[in-house]
Parts: sequence; structure tokens; C-alpha cells
Amino acid sequence: MTDNTSQSVVSPAKRTRISPWSLGAILIAIVVLVPIVAVVWFALTPTENIWPHMLRTTLPRYLTNTAILMFSVGAMTAVIGTVTAWLVVMYEFPFRKILQWALLMPLAVPAYVGAYALVDFLEYAGPVQTAMREAAGWTNARDYWFPNIRTRGAAVIVLSAALYPYVYLLARAAFREQSGAAYEVARALGAGAFARFWRVGLPLARPAIAAGVAVVMMETVNDFGTVDYFAVQTLTTGIFSVWLQAGNLGGAAQLATCVLGLVIILVTLEKVSRRKSKFFSSARGQRPVAPAKLIGARAYAVTCVCALPVLIGFVLPVAVLLTHAFDAQEWFAPGLRKAIVHTITVGSIAACLTVLGGLFMVYGVRLSRKRLPALLMPVTAIGYAAPGAVLGLGILVPLAAFDNFLADRVVALGMPDPGLIFTGSAAALTLAYVVRFFAIGQGTADAALGRVSPSLPMAARSLGRSAGGTLRAVHLPLVKASIGSALLLVFVDCVKELPATLLLRPFSYDTLATRVHAKASLEDIAGAAPAALMITFVGLLAVSLLARANR
Repeated sequence: MTDNTSQSVVSPAKRTRISPWSLGAILIAIVVLVPIVAVVWFALTPTENIWPHMLRTTLPRYLTNTAILMFSVGAMTAVIGTVTAWLVVMYEFPFRKILQWALLMPLAVPAYVGAYALVDFLEYAGPVQTAMREAAGWTNARDYWFPNIRTRGAAVIVLSAALYPYVYLLARAAFREQSGAAYEVARALGAGAFARFWRVGLPLARPAIAAGVAVVMMETVNDFGTVDYFAVQTLTTGIFSVWLQAGNLGGAAQLATCVLGLVIILVTLEKVSRRKSKFFSSARGQRPVAPAKLIGARAYAVTCVCALPVLIGFVLPVAVLLTHAFDAQEWFAPGLRKAIVHTITVGSIAACLTVLGGLFMVYGVRLSRKRLPALLMPVTAIGYAAPGAVLGLGILVPLAAFDNFLADRVVALGMPDPGLIFTGSAAALTLAYVVRFFAIGQGTADAALGRVSPSLPMAARSLGRSAGGTLRAVHLPLVKASIGSALLLVFVDCVKELPATLLLRPFSYDTLATRVHAKASLEDIAGAAPAALMITFVGLLAVSLLARANR
């Protein structure tokens, strides 16, 4: 009787006790979500409400430019990514094996670097106009017409050339997974090449293409360096102007909330489109698509079509940067060395924290099986969709308030003023990177742990291993390759991130991205070239990893 009573008393306590893993997962989710909540709070409670003024003046222009950029870049990348993916999967042509991986290489070049290179190549003193004047004997710009380079249209071209690989990668995977039998039937029924693409291939690949276009449009909203260089006023540039120049936090937060709203709409539309488009194929006896061999002029025309995006998105920017880098004394500048150290330090710390935090959270949710952590885990991925300028706003102000509170408490105890501990160091920047790219670490950990057979950790636990011991002895050896890939991907994204870095870096704390932006803003492309080439090289490491994973 006594034993039964004690069991009835102890069991509910055990059931209601929160495990450290569950508690840790909840705390990580709170840290990731606080910046987003802070931005919404600042927007709803502005000290000086300039929203009516922005509605009458700048907001329509910001919204118009942002919408035009989003839909133009989305449409252009959809065409480029889908067509090139279709060609490399369905046809055999010269240099196909090289081009199917080269088409990913523009991902290594940030859009703002491509913008600087394009302007330098086409401006009045650039090689194109210089060659035109020498060939025709013109003496100045009044003797001939040349289109204005720094326009919204040029921004669309640069962003499309940098971002189309997102669509290409997903579309290529979708076309490769389709059954060759469907195309054989369509060919037997008299469908030509375009009809097979339009009626068979495109409908089956539409969900993947829509997902890629959604990512492209979110990256377009996030962009600051390109639109700022081309003087295109968007919601992101408006956040910088209203906050840093006008000094109005509430107005900047209201613009940031508009950006968040656009991102949420894009994510929702992408998910709805995938839900309404479901296609199934039989796994038994499915034949892969057999590429048709092209010969003659058609083969080389297809080669040119696939090579053109690579030339504009990768070869041209890298060639321009290399031309300036050979003559630059910037390689030996102390500022460049500091920027390299800062970039490696902050990027490495952020990558480790992001991946370890994602691994801890996923493992904690799987272990605890509590409802709240399981509900919070998908929500933490919103940081990847939130633009860097939005996160910078949501992190800097709360951290600055906490810094001041902490300093006041320390001084009240009779100790020296510690200054701004978080916002005066790289801690705020590191936190922004963690929040921004947490979805990569979490998603990789979730996929990797999902591939581990449940019997292995169960055997370890039955032999007396603790939860942490099981993670170290069983899971980590099996998922270390995936964890290493996630570390590299997060590090590369940290190196390329510009808006959040501009807002959160301490005074005189340059990274490679901010150094490129600062030099290029002063029209010093030669000074920006070394740092830009380093960013591109780091990006190529991620592209090579991506190519190997998608063979």
C-alpha cells in the first residue's frame, strides 16, 4: 500500500519536471525570437510617430521600388534558372559537364561586389566606353550616347545574375528526379521539345521553382549594398536613412515591420503553392531522364545560353577585381589585415554558436518530447527570412539598453564604469549572425539526427550512458560530416552579410564586407578588390561543397 502511494506521488513530479535539454531549447528559441519581437514592439510604440508623414512622402517610393525589384528579379531568375536547369538535364552539348557546376559559381560573388564590378566595367572611364571612344575617334561623352549605368534596371540585372543559382539548383534537382518515361510518352504523342517542357517538365517542377523564386525575392528585399550603390531607394535603405540619419527608431521599426510583412507573405505564398501542387511517381522501375545529344549550331547555341549567366554573374566581376588587384597596394594595408582577423574571428565564433545551438535545440526537442519546444523550433527559422537590417534594429536597441542598465548597476556598487560590454564589442554582431543563420544550423542538425537509427541511442542509454554521453559517443561521430558542412555554410554567409554588419559593428571595426562597401562607396574599386576577392574565394568553398552534395 505504501509503495503504491509513493509511486503515485513521485510519477507526476517526474512527468512535470522540465529537463535541462527542454529548458535549453526554449531559451535558445527565445534568444532567436527576441529581435523580431523587439522590432514589432518598437513599431507599435514609437516615441515620435512619423508613419503618417512617411505615408505621404517616402513610403510609396520605398514600396514601389522594393516591389518592382522583387518581382523583376524573381521573374528574371525564374527564367534563367529554369531554362538553364532544363538544358543541362535534358540535353548533351559541348562543355555541359563543366557548365552544370559553373552555373552555381555566381553564388560565390555577393551582389554588391557584382554591382561595383559592373559599374567599373561600363562607366565613362571603364574599358568599354574607352574602347568605343578610341575606335570611333570620339573625344567626350557628348559625341555619343551610352545608357546610364546606375539605374534600377541595372540593379535588377546584377541581383538576377547573383541570385539565379537558387532557382537553378532546385529546378535542376526537380528535373533530374522526374521519370524519363513521361517524356517518352509525350514524344510518342507528337509533343515537340517546347511542348514537353511546357506541359510535362514545368508543371512537375513548379513547386521547386516557386521555392527558389521565394528565396530569391527574400534575398532581394534583404539587399542593401547593391541598391545603395545604384541609388535605388527601397525599404531596406529607408531603414538606414530613417534610423541613422533622421534618428527616429520608431519610424525605422515601422519600415522594418513592412519588410517583415513582405517576407511573411512570400513564405506563405510559397508554402501554399507547394501544398496545392502535389505530384507522385512510382519508385518501382522509374527510369531517369536520358539527355538527348545536340549537334551543330544548336549545340553551341545551348552552350552559349548556359555560359552567359556564368560570364555575367561570375567571370566578369572576378576579372574586373583581378585587374585592379594586380595593381593595388591594398594587399599590404594594415586595415585589410585587421578586417581579415575580424571577419575570421566573428564568423568562426558565430558559426560554432549557431551550429552547436541548432544541434542542442534539435537534440533537446527530440529527447524531451515536450510540446512547447517542438512548437518553437520551426519558428526559430524566421531569422533566416528576416533581412539583416531588421535584425540589426531588433538587436542593437535592446542590447544597448541592457548595456546601460548593467553599467549603472556596476557604478552603483562603487566599481569603475565597464562601458558598453555588448554593443561596444563584436558580441552584438555575433548575436546577429547567430539569429540570422540559425535556420541553417538547426535544419542541418535536424536532417542529420533524423538519419541516425533510433536503436543506436537506445542501446547506449540501456548501457548506462547519459543523454549528453549518448550525444557525444553515438550521434556526433555519425553526423560530424553534416555538422562540418553547416559550419562552413554559416561561416560563408557571415563573411558575405553586409546590412547587419554595417549596423552592429563597433566603431572602427571593419570586416571584409564593410571594407569592400566603404572603399567602393568612395569609388576606390582598386582598394576594394583584395577584400572582395577574399569574400569570393570563401564563397567558392561553399559552392564546391554544394556542388559535391548535389552530384
